[in-house]
Amino acid sequence: MDRAHYDQVVRTFFNCDPPAISEIFREFLLAMQAEETLPPAAHMTQNYETAAANPEIHLLPGNLKDARDTVFPYFWGTDSWSSPLHLENVKGPANYASLVGALACLLKNPNLCTDTYSQRSNELEVKAVTALANLLFYHTKDPWGVFTMGGTISNLYGARIGIEKSLPGAMQRGLQGVKLAGIVSEAAHYSGRSITGWLGLGTENLHAIPTDASMAMRLDLLAEKLETLSREGYRVAFVCATFGTTDAFGTDDVAGIRRILDSFAQQHSVPAPQLHVDAAVGWVLSFLAEYDTTQNPLEFSPELLPLVQRVQQGLVGLRLADSVTIDFHKMGWGHYPGSAFIVNRRSDLRYLSRTVEDTPYFSEADSRRDPALFTLECSRPALGPYTVMASLNSIGLTGWQMLVARSLELAQRLKQNLERLDYCKVLNLDTVGPSVVWWVLPQGRDAKAIYQDMIAGRLSTERYHQYTHEIQKVFERREREADPKLDARLSYTTSIGFRPHGLNLPAWKAVLFNPRTDEAILDRLVRGIEELS
Repeated sequence: MDRAHYDQVVRTFFNCDPPAISEIFREFLLAMQAEETLPPAAHMTQNYETAAANPEIHLLPGNLKDARDTVFPYFWGTDSWSSPLHLENVKGPANYASLVGALACLLKNPNLCTDTYSQRSNELEVKAVTALANLLFYHTKDPWGVFTMGGTISNLYGARIGIEKSLPGAMQRGLQGVKLAGIVSEAAHYSGRSITGWLGLGTENLHAIPTDASMAMRLDLLAEKLETLSREGYRVAFVCATFGTTDAFGTDDVAGIRRILDSFAQQHSVPAPQLHVDAAVGWVLSFLAEYDTTQNPLEFSPELLPLVQRVQQGLVGLRLADSVTIDFHKMGWGHYPGSAFIVNRRSDLRYLSRTVEDTPYFSEADSRRDPALFTLECSRPALGPYTVMASLNSIGLTGWQMLVARSLELAQRLKQNLERLDYCKVLNLDTVGPSVVWWVLPQGRDAKAIYQDMIAGRLSTERYHQYTHEIQKVFERREREADPKLDARLSYTTSIGFRPHGLNLPAWKAVLFNPRTDEAILDRLVRGIEELS
């Protein structure tokens, strides 16, 4: 080996060179800054065939600028979702406090599996989880949890605890022919099907409860389903409630679900199913839990205060959940991955636990603090705790309250302006959140009357398909005619989660997520709809 060449590789890639690294990072930041002045990027053509056919690796060692040049075309070809015209989904710009946390994490590159691999970064995870738990559970006594690779995995943790509660020893011996089931709502995220499939329950054993018009699980039908499953010999492992559905921001009555589950368990002398709440989207409302609507210190508008009060009423139920999923990388405006699984009672983690003998190369692990003894992953990045705590403590509680309240305020404004149009019908008037879903029919149609006919079951199948076809065609026309420099980007969903008489309700969709979105953008959106004839 040529030792001089080897030493050069070490110096270039393993010795910290602040000026060189800072200059390259500055170039990326300048590109980001330039992008913020531009409208949303058009979807670029992706040539996967060329990428697969040319996976070149340079022959000779280079320098850090080679690293920059390799990734920059893809960096520039990826939208940062920083434009205030992005209203398609819960996807927006990550805040720069989160970036500071992410950079600090990446420089040290800890693995959160054990103290040995992460040292004080493991402590930071406990701090972040406790801070989030205090928001969700209102200063619970003994919470714990972990950051995961995404909301699906966090929901999987909740389901897995439920399996072990209902069938002790399943972790070691499997299901052994015992019939287990899970329950979600029809508006729940599709990850429920992934989870039941991957955990071996089978997707056919996941039961979806219809929702009411506010996209909340119908409690009467939940009670009926529990009884039906019991008669058929099933054990219900978990009920996954949703706090903020993906499209319409429906929230389930968690307190009502808790009462039903406890009553069912007592009546049948069985363990209560795990009550897990998928609050990946809606958790952020918890920043408003203690806002004083009487004193109104942040001077929210009079129209906004009733919405805050409704939010606070809904948040009370979260305190009764056994476990919760949150995604900070959604309305925490943080970097991926920022998903966390949090239990109300630390002792529930025993249902996931392993022994040190099961993890021989973590022989030093301590069950009192080392997540490696109960986590799915052996390698967990610390990006979640670093980005969460950097964001929470720099923006501050009142900063978060203003950000969340502003989203609610703009969503309510858009709902009201759309509902004034005869040929429009807002489908989630009763939900409190940043999402708006609505119909736009050709002018001359009475959208409210059509909606009522659908609810009442007075629409024929032919009429239903005619109207939904028109709704989609009007959306497609707007997409063709929209000015990409001025008009908001919207999305289209084929089902908002409420299915009257088994019919899916398609809708236009906007999520008031970007902090820079303002009234002028929404007013132009409504004017543009009015101009469609």
